[in-house]
Amino acid sequence: MSEQSEQIVNLGERSYPLLIGGGLLQKNGILDPFIADADVFIVTNEVVGPLYLQSLTSLLGARRIDSIELPDGEVFKTIATFESIIDRLVAGRYARDAVLMTLGGGVVGDIGGFAAAAYQRGIRFIQMPTTLLAQVDSAVGGKTAVNHAGGKNLIGAFHQPSAVLIDTDTLVTLPDRELRAGLAEIVKYGLIVDAEFFAWLEAHAADLLAREPAALHHAIRRSCQLKAAIVAEDERETGRRALLNLGHTYGHAIERCAGYGEWLHGEAIAAGICMAAEFSVRLGYLESADVARISALLAALELPTAPPSDISVADFMAAMSIDKKVIGGEIRLVLMHAIGTAEVTADYPSADLGALLAEQLGR
Repeated sequence: MSEQSEQIVNLGERSYPLLIGGGLLQKNGILDPFIADADVFIVTNEVVGPLYLQSLTSLLGARRIDSIELPDGEVFKTIATFESIIDRLVAGRYARDAVLMTLGGGVVGDIGGFAAAAYQRGIRFIQMPTTLLAQVDSAVGGKTAVNHAGGKNLIGAFHQPSAVLIDTDTLVTLPDRELRAGLAEIVKYGLIVDAEFFAWLEAHAADLLAREPAALHHAIRRSCQLKAAIVAEDERETGRRALLNLGHTYGHAIERCAGYGEWLHGEAIAAGICMAAEFSVRLGYLESADVARISALLAALELPTAPPSDISVADFMAAMSIDKKVIGGEIRLVLMHAIGTAEVTADYPSADLGALLAEQLGR
């Protein structure tokens, strides 16, 4: 993919660029503006490291460079893994002017970013996402976290990167299942704020699955543009940014109840989006024809459109109730009024939510 573009996450003095294009990990000097002569510590995993770590280190020139390869998978997104990064930073006597780089998918970015946020009360970090899901979602916006047995991403911090380097060539080695999981987050953007983009996705679903370069670049660029605008408006999710959680309260419950790693995050979000759409219809907000379009697009992208049927309503509700979107004991959900228009609210009959779960989980 030779096309290149840049987006800016506008946060005043903490603004940073999202550099998007093919071959960026081969482009000498691209990281120089963000690292100066700092020591660098790279967090990657055992799958991505052998593929791209050498390319990254070759961009860094003559400086102190160290790295850690984490085990791969959501099941390792834990405090114990976080501590292993901190232990290495401490043992290496890294100072506050060091730069931590994350090279991998969402798990690597979330854990590495949290380590950067916590070490010496915060050091600079650069995100280099290598999965589609991380490129369009988790690497952008400064959310960092690890999971807890009680829920997903319950322990973390907001810590914005200095830059996000999205080398789209890394998608060549991405397994098909993980590519599809990333497409779920792309669909989300169309549903919450951009009906025209949703229609474009309907027309180009086959191109995206086939990894057609121009289609992937457009989908990544537009997703990053939409997320950057929302984050700039509401960095710490006190208002509009919560729209980005469409389907996530349901999806996180699926991940927890099924066992972390059984469902990929994007797969759970796809099913959660369909649940959110069905609930929006139940409340009279969304037309059934729109639900059909949503389900049809997700199915065309070979994503789940329903949750697993072996989870009890009680377990599912318990998982939802500990989600980060709960405020004052009320579960806030994203509801759709039309494709491209959504709102966040806790103002809905709890009985209707119970009925939805009984219907969806009792298939």
